[in-house]
Formats: sequence, C-alpha cells, structure tokens
Amino acid sequence: MNVDHILTKAVAGERISFDEGVELMRCKDAHKLGRAAHAVTMRLHPEPYRTFNIDRNVNYTNVCAAVCDFCAFYRKSSDADAYVMPRAELYQKIEETIALGGDQILMQGGMHPTLKLEWYEELLADLRSRYPSVNLHAFSPPEIWHFHKINKLPLETVLRRLKDAGLGSIPGGGAEILVDRVRKELTKNKALTDEWLEVMRVWHRVGGKSSATMMFGHVETDADRIEHLDRIRSLQDETGGFTAFICWTMQPGHKMADAPAAGAFEYLRTQAVARLYLDNVPNIQSSWVTQGAKIGQVALFYGANDMGSLMIEENVVASAGTVHYLTLEEIKRCIREAGWEPRQRNVFYQLVDEKPLGVPASPRSLPVVA
Repeated sequence: MNVDHILTKAVAGERISFDEGVELMRCKDAHKLGRAAHAVTMRLHPEPYRTFNIDRNVNYTNVCAAVCDFCAFYRKSSDADAYVMPRAELYQKIEETIALGGDQILMQGGMHPTLKLEWYEELLADLRSRYPSVNLHAFSPPEIWHFHKINKLPLETVLRRLKDAGLGSIPGGGAEILVDRVRKELTKNKALTDEWLEVMRVWHRVGGKSSATMMFGHVETDADRIEHLDRIRSLQDETGGFTAFICWTMQPGHKMADAPAAGAFEYLRTQAVARLYLDNVPNIQSSWVTQGAKIGQVALFYGANDMGSLMIEENVVASAGTVHYLTLEEIKRCIREAGWEPRQRNVFYQLVDEKPLGVPASPRSLPVVA
C-alpha cells in the first residue's frame, strides 16, 4: 500500500479506509504526514486566524468508583484527601474565570458512588442562574453513564434532565482508546467503548454538542488508534455532533511508571493522522498542556487549527507530573509567530472577540523541524 497515494487521496478530500489509516499510522515520516495534514487544515480553514478559548477545568470531586492505572488524581471515599468541592469555592473559581475573560467552565469529577442525579441537577441550575453567560461544559461520558446506572434511569432521560438543568455541552474525556481490549487492561468499573459512544450519540440526538478525545501512548497498537478514530468518524457521520478532536500522550510516572513516554514526534505524527482520517470533524485542537508551548505551536502545522484553552486551572494531567502553563499573551504570541491572527472562540467555535487589526506575520507553510 503506497503512503503517497493515500496522502494524495486525503488531501484531495477523499475518505481513506481503515487499512489505509493503519498504513499511515505506521509511517514514521512525520514531515510527510504533517505536510498532508496541514494541506487538509488549510482547505478546511483558509481563514487568516487560529483560535483559542478561555475556560477553567474545575474538578468538583476527586472521589471515583473506577480504577484507572494511568490516573494519579482519583481517590476513594475513605481517603483522607477525598473531597466534594464546597459551593462557595466553586463560585469563586467561576468568578475568577469571568474576570479573566472566560465564558466556560469545564467541570469534571470522578464517578462518585453516592451523589444522585438530583444533586447534579441542582448544581447545574444554581450555576446557570448565577452565571447565565457561562457555558457549563461538563461531565464526561463515563460520568454520565455512571449517573444512568446508579439512578436506574434511561440514558436519554438522564441527559434531557441535565440539559434542562443547564448542561451546555459535554467534554470528550474518558475516551482513552475506544477499543474494549485496551480499556479493560487500563481501567476497571468504567464505561466501555459502546457505552462511551452511546452517551455521545444520545446527547447529539437531543440537540447537544461535544468534543472527542484520544489519550494514546500506553498499551494500544497502531490499529487500535485507527479503530478509535474510526469509531469517532462513524458516529460523526451519524450525528454530526462533535465540534472538535483533541489527542494527547499518556503521562507516565504514576501507576504506569514503567511505560515509556510517548514524545513530541509521536504526538505530532498521531495528530497529523487524526486530521487526515477524521474528514468530518471540523476542528483539531493542539495539546500544548501536555506538550509545551513550542510543540503546541508546531502542532498548528500538523493538523491543528486551534490552540485549545488558556486552561486557567488543570489538575488531572498535573497530578501525573506534567505542568505546562501558558498565559493568554503567550497563547496569542504562539499563534502570531506561526503567521495567524489569534481569535477567541467559544466551545461551539463561534468567535467571541472583536476582530483584531493586523495581517498574518509570516507565510503559513510547514516549517522544517530538526
């Protein structure tokens, strides 16, 4: 199977097959993959800007009934440092976010064994009433599947009740790799592939939007990565509800300390393949939170059209030992240096800032990276 032929197809807008995707994932020529992914991005996003958003990742609890080998954040109910965040602290975090120009709270926790659906409804309704301009981007699919199970209610009922209470959109967390063999090896008591996808399917059916993610670089194979992308692409064909895709590397150093760290080369190569394969997902976010500013910037030439979030607060990745932080001006500088105008958007990829003055600083071609 000829890699150049597959890349030519993808750049021209033709769909590549599963086997062709696996062939690309096995290709070690990151520059070749990057050039093709960038060509696709420029076809989909010829605009003179690249986007970012301002939000805060608030972990309302660290109590979780699941056991994930890669997670350094979760606690059991009996642990001394287990918590459910006091409402006053949550208000303070939201108000700080608004003061910094943010319009969204990314609110995730664990799969708490005792909190009922009414608790989450009251939380959402309270926050929506107090902060009507703030989008509540909350509860990953494994959390929502957990709500469905412990409340013994149909999934659609759970999602409609959350939506009516104020849920604005759903993050794509907890996907890891959407292959059951991999999920069973990494986690216990957590939604499997079809369950994760069903949460997203039903959410899209009731009119909601969400993002999709992939955490790679652990026990998966090249074919597993493509199966993950294929499941996302197939559901997007069905519903059209995914606004963006974000991938990042597993951060070793906790329970999976012996796992070799996937580095920048692997990250850029995988993101490029994702852009080529996910022909129906409009946006790809750079993962500077795990890769740092420079690789996050280079990712704009490997398929990404978005620098992701200012991420005023992040706890889960940081718990695993990765601590990359950027200021708002640093994010804007990364975009400008790459040759685009920085524009702020919301989770639905609508621009929310005033159009800046100026023109791109440099040609937007793929740089040569040593």
